[in-house]
Amino acid sequence: MHFDWLKRRDFITLLGGAAAWPFAVRAQPPGAPVIGFLRSTTAESASHLVNAFRQGLGEVGFAEGQNVTIEYRWADHRADRIPALAADLVRRRVAVIAAADSRSALACKNATADIPIVFVFGDDPVRLGLVSSLARPEGNITGVSFVNTELTTKRLGLLHELVPAGVIGFLVDASNSEAETIAMRGAQEGASAIGRQVVVAKVAEERDLGSAFATLIQQGPRALLVSGGPFFNANRRQIAALTIRHAIPTAFPARAYVEVGGLMSYGTSQPDAYRRAGAYAAQILRGAKPADLPILLPTKFELIINVATAKALGLTVPDTLLARADEVIE
Repeated sequence: MHFDWLKRRDFITLLGGAAAWPFAVRAQPPGAPVIGFLRSTTAESASHLVNAFRQGLGEVGFAEGQNVTIEYRWADHRADRIPALAADLVRRRVAVIAAADSRSALACKNATADIPIVFVFGDDPVRLGLVSSLARPEGNITGVSFVNTELTTKRLGLLHELVPAGVIGFLVDASNSEAETIAMRGAQEGASAIGRQVVVAKVAEERDLGSAFATLIQQGPRALLVSGGPFFNANRRQIAALTIRHAIPTAFPARAYVEVGGLMSYGTSQPDAYRRAGAYAAQILRGAKPADLPILLPTKFELIINVATAKALGLTVPDTLLARADEVIE
C-alpha cells in the first residue's frame, strides 16, 4: 500500500512539478469530466486563484471530487516546461483546458485545435493572436482578460496623488516581452501627462530582484510603480519587503501584494477573473462552444491601501485617496 502511494506521488510530481501534489491528490470520481489546469508558476503562489476557479465551477453546478476532476500542471517558473505540460494534457484528452497565463494559452493553442481552451490572464488575446476578436473568438479558445498592463497610467495617477513630486521608479517584469512593452508605453504616457520622469529597472529572474531593486533605488526615485505579471506575483512577498526595506512608497498591480505588506494597489480583481473563467469552463462542460462565448473583460476594479505600511514608511495618505479606497488594511 505504501509502495503504491509512493509510485503515484512520484508520477504526479513528474507530470506537474512537486508543487502540483497538494491539488493532485483530490479524489477522481469515475466517469467525471476532466479539466486540465495549466499555469507557469508554482501551486503555492496561485492557491487563492485556484480556489476562485473552483468557485466559478460551483456556480454552474460542478464540484471538484464530486462530478468533475481537475488535473493540475505547474511549470514552476520554467517557461521551457510549458509546451510539454500542455501536450501532456492534450494526450490525456481532457474535456477543457484552463490556461492560466498567456504563455500557457499560447502553448495550448499550439498543442490542440479541438479541445476547448479557457484562458485567464492580463494580456490582450487579440494582439497575442489567440483569438480573432473579443466578441467572436472563433475556434476552440475563449476566456477572461483582466488587462492589468493597461492600468499602468491609472496607478501612476494614484501614486502622483500620494507623492506629488520627484522621479518615479518603475520595476518591470522582463520575463514577458509583450507585457513589458505595453507596461513601459503606459508608464511613459502616464508620466508625461502628469509632468513626472520615470526611471526603469527590468528583471526576469528571482535571483536578480534584489540587485535590480538596489540599482533602481540608487537613481533616487521618490515613489515606485511595479508592473504586473505571473513572475512578480509569485515573488510578491520579496518585492513588498524590498519596498519597505528601502522605505519607498509603491503602487502595485493587485491586491495580493498589499495583503503581504505592500502599500497600495489598483487593478482588476484577479480572483474574480478566475471565478469567471471557472464558470466559462463549466458552461463548456454543459455543452457551450468556445466560439459562442465572447472574451470577458474586467468588471471589478479595486483600490486597496495598507495604512499600517503607510505608517511604517512615515507617510500620510490623503483623506481624498482613503475615501476612494475599496478596502483599507489596518
